[in-house]
Amino acid sequence: MKKSTIALAASLSLLVLPALAADNGTAPEAKAMLEKAVTAVKTDKTKALGQFSSGEGGFKDRDLYVFCIGSDGTFNAHPNKALLGKDARGLKDSTGKAFAVEMISVASEGSFSQVDYTFPRPGGTDPAPKSSYVTKISDEVCGVGYYK
Repeated sequence: MKKSTIALAASLSLLVLPALAADNGTAPEAKAMLEKAVTAVKTDKTKALGQFSSGEGGFKDRDLYVFCIGSDGTFNAHPNKALLGKDARGLKDSTGKAFAVEMISVASEGSFSQVDYTFPRPGGTDPAPKSSYVTKISDEVCGVGYYK
């Protein structure tokens, strides 16, 4: 009886876990979206920033989205409209980490860096572990994060 209960639980977890994973973006998907964002900014920065904020053009997929911070430290693109024009450098995660400051300092043109922090999932308020790929594109620091 005990072995069959364990086997049933293991079988159910194999069915449920992939379904849960499908609701969340992955690290490779986040990186691919950022690569696409780099091309979009280089092609037409104004259009790209608008698409990032609206989620159009394939720049919103489940919990994956593009954000950009300008040279003055303010959000120039983010799907949370309340953050647009706000100084990102003042943001801190639930542990007190100034994650946007770190993003700005590690981002460099032509390469991707990762920054780990906590941030609420879209539509939520509870902090969740997140990692973002960030890069510098001209005068913008752009990133795409995925939840762990």
